[in-house]
Amino acid sequence: MQRLDITEQAKTIVRQLKEKHGNLIFHQSGGCCDGSAPMIFEKDDMYLDESDIHLGDIEGVPFYMNQDQFQYWKHTHLTIDITEGRGASFSLEIPLGIRFIIHSRLLTEEEDTYFNHK
Repeated sequence: MQRLDITEQAKTIVRQLKEKHGNLIFHQSGGCCDGSAPMIFEKDDMYLDESDIHLGDIEGVPFYMNQDQFQYWKHTHLTIDITEGRGASFSLEIPLGIRFIIHSRLLTEEEDTYFNHK
């Protein structure tokens, strides 16, 4: 059972970014500038601490979310997608004229029990 998924279009972008930049990391902070947009960085450019929760890997890239943001999203399944337009961040996809976005749905009862009551 997975908490995360990724669209085919987003997979293509992640593969391109991995070829160009090497090891990557997704992070969703809920910060002021990009709201809750998922951002992708070179692995060594992102500092993680005990407040970041690993939600899983997508396309071989670990996906982390700040624990405060996770409190709002813990009952949802997340699908990473892309959309045209520039985000206001340092995320690696921005120069391509696209940005990552999240589509969410509520977890099923079975998923919620699995992820939130272990």
